[in-house]
Amino acid sequence: MRLDAVARHLQDIAHDDGIDAIGDEATAWVVRRTTLHVEQFPVFRESLKLSTWASGAGSRWAERRTSITGSGGGSIEVTAVWVHVDLATGRPKVLPADFDRLYGEAVGGRTVSARLTHDGPPEGVAGVPWPLRFSDFDVLGHVNNAVYWAVVEEHLDLIAPVAVVLEFRGGIDRGQAPEVVVQGDRLWMVASGAVAATARINAEGL
Repeated sequence: MRLDAVARHLQDIAHDDGIDAIGDEATAWVVRRTTLHVEQFPVFRESLKLSTWASGAGSRWAERRTSITGSGGGSIEVTAVWVHVDLATGRPKVLPADFDRLYGEAVGGRTVSARLTHDGPPEGVAGVPWPLRFSDFDVLGHVNNAVYWAVVEEHLDLIAPVAVVLEFRGGIDRGQAPEVVVQGDRLWMVASGAVAATARINAEGL
């Protein structure tokens, strides 16, 4: 199971859970950081079970944990920080009024940070082009976050068990010509001179 497919499952279950719990407010979230702990990749025709719950919160963001387990031993644990945004302005806004009532028991008072921790790209390391396709863009005209995972899997050596952290700094829009910079177990996606996302294999997370 490729990582971009994992990310699309994560989007679907997060959206479905959010709609069930808080209605239309569930659409106003963007992912900030995702950590995948892959013990074993699921394989073709393996039945999957996804379980998700709120595991932490801040003033304008929340953390969601998701477990993916397969009938053949596939196992992926995911932690993702989602920022609650105003769709009109794109700026973070306080969590919905019903968030604590609906998710407070699961959160259990745990606070999380949305601060990004990855360094910028190294000096003097050339990037390689990252061609964009029409299907890479979502309904808002940005590259869908699942697409970034396809780039990670293309350029990093991911052999289970493995833990990977992907941080999102900004969106990639139509007309941009992004590049991928790789050094060892780290990767940077750069568009129009700005870092859009970073990824690294996190050996300490295993």
